[in-house]
This record gives sequence, structure tokens and C-alpha cells, in this order.
Amino acid sequence: MTESKKPKIAGLLLAAGGSSRLGRPKQLVEFEGKTLIRRAAETLLDAGCSPVVVVLGAEMEASSHVLDGLDIEILVNAEWECGMGSSIGFGMRTVRSLEPASDAVLISLCDQPFVTAEMLRPFLETFCISRPDVVAAHYHDIAGVPALFSVALFPALATLEGDKGAREIIKNSPDALTIPLPEAGIDVDTPSDVEQLT
Repeated sequence: MTESKKPKIAGLLLAAGGSSRLGRPKQLVEFEGKTLIRRAAETLLDAGCSPVVVVLGAEMEASSHVLDGLDIEILVNAEWECGMGSSIGFGMRTVRSLEPASDAVLISLCDQPFVTAEMLRPFLETFCISRPDVVAAHYHDIAGVPALFSVALFPALATLEGDKGAREIIKNSPDALTIPLPEAGIDVDTPSDVEQLT
């Protein structure tokens, strides 16, 4: 595939949450020498996404600091407490303005520490080959994020609000493809989750 024909796939990292169940910012939890938020941002970059947009909210200053030096666009969602849908909608509106020619966006979370760039590249490759509307991770008997969405779904993503995430969009996409990714089912929500990481 020539460079001119290669689709442009943006990355959107959601890292705005307040980590109420954990009791401290999950974004700043360290795993293998890096904070979760920096690992997740680097994962999207290394997978081949461009541009990469990171949506912050809670712990904005500290999170911004640990992202220094990365080729990313940092946003602060003033309404982060409204939920994940608010951050997706806010982030997608920026993705569309930063790179109007984007063919797809890969959405990921900062609290899935075992998801690597090598695991995400097949999402991009699958989209390059068959151009489905959705390529989603499959774990715990669900299709969820990380998930790649084609430009056809950008309007739906951009209008999300509140705590309604993208799962309904995935569910309602008739040509959605899934990739087994059990590692995405391991997230960091509680102190015991952090203990298992360390």
C-alpha cells in the first residue's frame, strides 16, 4: 500500500477520570517504570496513530507534566465529571479539527496497562484491509475499547455526552469486527488492582 493510499488513523486517549474507587489518580500509577497515562500515550504513538489526542480532566497538571516531550495534543475536558461520553465527544471534535482527513480513530483508555502497541497494530491493519466501521477488542464476552471507528461514525462519537460511552455504537454497527484481546480486560480501578500490578 502506497503512502498516499494509507489511511490516516488518529488516536484518542481517555484519561480524564477522577479514580474515585482507587482513591488516588490512576493516571499517575507507575507500572514498569512509567505512569499509566504515559504508557498509554506512547502505545498509541508506537502503534502508528497520528495525531494522538489525550483528554485530561482530574489531575490535569500532574498528568500533563508526565506527558512532556510526547508528540501529542493535550485537551482538558472541563466537564470530565459528567462521564466518559463527555470526554469522547469533546476529544472527537478536536480530532476532526486537527486532521480533517482522518479516516478512522483508535480510542483507548489509560488504565489498561497490558495493552501494547503490538496488540493495537492489528486493529489498524484490519481497517486498512477491509475498512469496516468498527474494529473492537473482545474480552469478558463483550466488544469494547480499545476500538477503532471509521470516519462514518465520527458524527455519532462527537455527539456523545454524559456517562454514555461508545459501546452502543459498537453494538449497533452491523459490520463491526472484533479482535480477541484478553489483556484489555485487566484494568486498574481499585487498590487491589494496583497491588497486583506491582
